[in-house]
Amino acid sequence: MVIEFKGIVIDVVDGRALIKKCGNLYTDKGRICVEAQVAGEDKSSHMGVKMANSSEAYRLRYYSHTQTEDTLILKQRSHLIETTTVFTCYENSNAIRVYTEAENISREAIVLEEISSFMCGGIGEKGIDSAGDLYFTRFIQSHHVECQPQTYSFPSLGLYRANVESQKRIAFANVGSWSTKEELPQGLIEDKARGEITMFQIESNQAWYYEIADSMGEYYLYLGGANSSFGGWCKKLEQGERYRTPNVVLSFGKTVNEAVGEMTKYRRHIAGKCAVDAHLPSIFNEYMYLSWDSPSEAQTRKIAPIVAKTGVEYYVIDCGWHDEEDGDIIYPFVGKWYESNKRFPNGVKATTDYIRSLGMKAGLWIEPEIIGKNCLEMLAYYDEDCFLQRHGKKICVNGRYFLDFRAKKVVAYMSETIRRMVKEYGAEYIKLDYNQDCGVGTDYLADAPGEGLEQAAKAYLAWVDAMRSRFPNVLFEACSSGGMRMDYQTLSHFSIVSTSDQVSHHKYPYIVGNILSAVLPEQAAVWSYPIDAGEPGLPLPYDEGWVAENISKERIALNMINSFLGRMHLASHLELLNEEQFALVKEGVRYYNSLVNAKKNALPYFPNGFTRFGVENVASGFISGENIYLAVWCLRENKRVAVALDREIERIALTYSSGADIAYKIEDGKLIVDFACVDSAAFFELKSKSTR
Repeated sequence: MVIEFKGIVIDVVDGRALIKKCGNLYTDKGRICVEAQVAGEDKSSHMGVKMANSSEAYRLRYYSHTQTEDTLILKQRSHLIETTTVFTCYENSNAIRVYTEAENISREAIVLEEISSFMCGGIGEKGIDSAGDLYFTRFIQSHHVECQPQTYSFPSLGLYRANVESQKRIAFANVGSWSTKEELPQGLIEDKARGEITMFQIESNQAWYYEIADSMGEYYLYLGGANSSFGGWCKKLEQGERYRTPNVVLSFGKTVNEAVGEMTKYRRHIAGKCAVDAHLPSIFNEYMYLSWDSPSEAQTRKIAPIVAKTGVEYYVIDCGWHDEEDGDIIYPFVGKWYESNKRFPNGVKATTDYIRSLGMKAGLWIEPEIIGKNCLEMLAYYDEDCFLQRHGKKICVNGRYFLDFRAKKVVAYMSETIRRMVKEYGAEYIKLDYNQDCGVGTDYLADAPGEGLEQAAKAYLAWVDAMRSRFPNVLFEACSSGGMRMDYQTLSHFSIVSTSDQVSHHKYPYIVGNILSAVLPEQAAVWSYPIDAGEPGLPLPYDEGWVAENISKERIALNMINSFLGRMHLASHLELLNEEQFALVKEGVRYYNSLVNAKKNALPYFPNGFTRFGVENVASGFISGENIYLAVWCLRENKRVAVALDREIERIALTYSSGADIAYKIEDGKLIVDFACVDSAAFFELKSKSTR
């Protein structure tokens, strides 16, 4: 029996359901699509920690399947478990989403140590002899260095024919509550012989795991959440109990732009929607190069009238509106979330009312998942079961304890806190931050730390959903010390996410140039700080005269352009700009607003491929219909930038720049831009004739 569903072909042979085709991946041999290891059962392999050859994989037999226009449900059984693998397709995208649910059908309790969301073979038409044609792109992450794709050949990562199979894996395991601190949960597999690219995505807001490895002469792809070896996870299932894996997604194309574009179309189906965010409003946040952790009523009243003149819609007061400690020591004391009398002597509501009187909406920051280790009042209030803990002790990282949203007392207090921020303090925008990683997880009320973390992470998102439902007119932002939780489980619950806390306008293009491979343009928040001067965290020591002399129009325009491809988060001491400088900021806000409609259905465009830190120039953009919206940055010595174009151009316009002389032309299929000076940027709109 052959089951065909969109890009999936499953052949049932001798009772075993074998995946023979999944989009660009196909093999005549076929491969099982579920790996599941039950504790105490024989894992029939001596290949180390690889996920292949689990105890149940070769015991599972086809049981049934059902099919609709957009869903295929495949059931398989061993004597211990029944697995239900659900394949879903989406309108206008070739992406396929998959998850697996396992049910204990035995008469005794079992413990799952590993289970895949999905697994398939077919990487390379010649099996492991295809290694020389295969390349893998992983998306490296770190603070201020988010979304840095790096491409490697399979042999350079250790996969090639030496034997019929090896101990080697191309793999990564995220461990902990920051889901994207080292890598994004996505990757690209390129087969140069076939001319095809497969992209995958794992949707988990905590631990996750992928593996590309060889087994009996073929390469396979394994996608899933945490497991016993990587993530300290296991799950006990009593008779009849079930466990559902995270969602994983595959998309396909002939080029990077196509594969990422198909994933982008899928992401729009699941992205967190918010009515008040539907028009992608511009935002001013006074944290970066302004208040840092020490906002005050006086400073906000000084800055807000200037900000209002830019045309932004939201004005957000970040960390420090609460508590009385100085900004450089505040974090170990946070957790009560009551307004600071010292910084806001007339109350925060008086300040947010003032912001509204200027025609803007007001926002406040909070870090709801932690309390400081010196917040004695809240330590006395919360019970021990309100904290993530291991070995009976509260987990403490960098002066913070972590709250457990499985506890009713936590949910009640934090729900009341959000109510107070909205109803009493006047917040119409709430930035939910998360600035530490708790590590492997919590063993309290859990089968293992990784399983406890999974429970707690789901409970937190359930609380977020409840707050968004209770306050539909409030815009909630997801932030995690920049982009440390930039996954699509999180982004299915939020309409906007911080992509980085990068503090240098000169470095930000290296992040912005890649970010649309990871986040929808309508969700990707990017800082724009025209006056990024002075020491981060400290008050600006300069006045208007210094700014007029040292902050060039090119620097201002570059900062504005940094935010054009995503969501503008304007910041810094705008009151120090002179009239000409301020006009450039105001024009940038106006132009950002003009891009909204195009951005909502746009697909990412990387004409020169992905960028990396330190290169001379960056070009990145998005395509909407026949229109290309393209940012070009000149960052090093060479003032001429050449941008490869994959289509004929009918019309080109320079739509935003510093006003300095910039020459541009189409020559030999390239956009050639000659800048007047380095550290410059320009934004173009191009109308294409037709795709080649």
